[in-house]
Amino acid sequence: MELCQSLQSEDVAKTFRTSKQHDKNAEKIAGAMGAQHMVLNEEQVAFSDWINNNLSKDKDVGHLLLLNETGSDLYEKMDDGILLCKMINLAAPDTIDERVINTGKNISIFKQHENLTLAINSAKAIGCVVIGIDSHTLNSSQGKKWLILGLVWQLIKMYLFKQISISNVPGLINLLMDGEDISDLMKLSPEQLLLRWVNYQLDKAGSTRKIKNFNEDIKDSDIYSDLIAQIAPKDAGVNKFAMKKDDLTERAEMMLEQAEKIDSRAFVTARDVVRGQDKLNLAFVANLFNNHPALDPPEEEFDIIEETREEKMYRNWMNSLGVKPRVNYIYSDLYDGLIIFQLMDFIKPGIVDWKKRVKTPEQQSKLEAKRFQEILGNCNYAVELGKKLNFVLVGIGGSDIMEGNKTLTLALIWQLMRAYTLSLLSQLNSDGTPIVESEIISWANKRLEDGGKNISIKGFQDKKNKNALPIINLIEVMKPGVIDYSIVKQGDNLSGPDCLSNAKYCVTMARKIGAPVYALPEDISEVKHKMVMTVYASLMLADMK
Repeated sequence: MELCQSLQSEDVAKTFRTSKQHDKNAEKIAGAMGAQHMVLNEEQVAFSDWINNNLSKDKDVGHLLLLNETGSDLYEKMDDGILLCKMINLAAPDTIDERVINTGKNISIFKQHENLTLAINSAKAIGCVVIGIDSHTLNSSQGKKWLILGLVWQLIKMYLFKQISISNVPGLINLLMDGEDISDLMKLSPEQLLLRWVNYQLDKAGSTRKIKNFNEDIKDSDIYSDLIAQIAPKDAGVNKFAMKKDDLTERAEMMLEQAEKIDSRAFVTARDVVRGQDKLNLAFVANLFNNHPALDPPEEEFDIIEETREEKMYRNWMNSLGVKPRVNYIYSDLYDGLIIFQLMDFIKPGIVDWKKRVKTPEQQSKLEAKRFQEILGNCNYAVELGKKLNFVLVGIGGSDIMEGNKTLTLALIWQLMRAYTLSLLSQLNSDGTPIVESEIISWANKRLEDGGKNISIKGFQDKKNKNALPIINLIEVMKPGVIDYSIVKQGDNLSGPDCLSNAKYCVTMARKIGAPVYALPEDISEVKHKMVMTVYASLMLADMK
């Protein structure tokens, strides 16, 4: 719990950098334990503007939009949970089955809480950090504006970043440095890719400038002027006259007028540029990239490394727990053992001897050969701890983690996720004894039987799970009346699409009643037994609470 709190406060601190210049343009809110939280007006304005632009045509939120120009009504407009659910589907399409959202102008407080619970569990499932957030803390009457703004920013960033991948823009291959291959691009965060993209375009434009960040380096608007002129279509009429202006604010305003010519004036005002407002400038550049990547397609065919469903789900799970740094690519980002140690500490607090056995990047040697040994030492220690946690690690050595061996890394991550899921259940056991998988099956069958449902499962591999009916009926038994059976496809020999439709419905319904499900609908309709186990386990967790 302490780690969660320190991660949360660190996350909030990072998100809201305080500085004298912001004081005049921010609201200070006192948080728990004397913490001060800043809510920056310019962020509130920019995020509200984005919501208006992206959701104003959606009839389900017609009663909530438009948000006012200052964005001050953003918080109470989030109260019924509908806006958040819709934003999640913009950030990661089809995450929420919209048949499940409680819609309407004046829905009851209970239905509002259901929507917010659904939004929080869905945000977790796509990799947002929602530590310390529940359906009550999100309510505007609590005054925790920084939490809402932080979640909104995570979703907007995810929406902006989802285009920035090699499968969407093969031309990103142009950003490889000498000696790199495509797997090196996979390791980069979207922020790092955007910095590379800006520098690549500056280089093509003949500029000698380079960008290392989205604050100090962009304040004079010159990099932006060169970038916009370089990526703009030739007939857009873009010019660089802004660079002749001495006054930085006037210069930024003229630069933004050029961005407007290519439909990319968003997120920042001239003042945000001059002040180097980190987040909003990152969003501005991401939006420029999405509208005008201006990257030639690769000259020769190459194999695109696509992240699999399973890899993405594991990555989202780790990120939602607030691991540092954020995981972009599981095979490269676990190489030094540090993320694995954080996960093990969540499973069994105190198991990791951080002081004596772990070398963090700050503590690692500058000499490559020595650093190699230190990182290998971390990875060997991770395997040693895995054995203490009763993981099956036959044939897995520290070097496999360090080298990112795919099969063995996946085997380790699955055992971490399984142990984490079971540890949450054990914590709720009155005597704290470990829970084993057979107990989850017994629990599910007993609940179904007691609820008068004529259905049971032999195990997580049971093909009966394919049509999701055992899970749907279990949800109905847990919360009588929540399932709309007119939506559910019934019968033993359902077609593939019907099974998937039920699976989509049941994953969203599980999240709505408070189960933190990370699995995807396809995992259920294809009976991926590991993931099916996690669905039942998270329902049992919600039931025990």
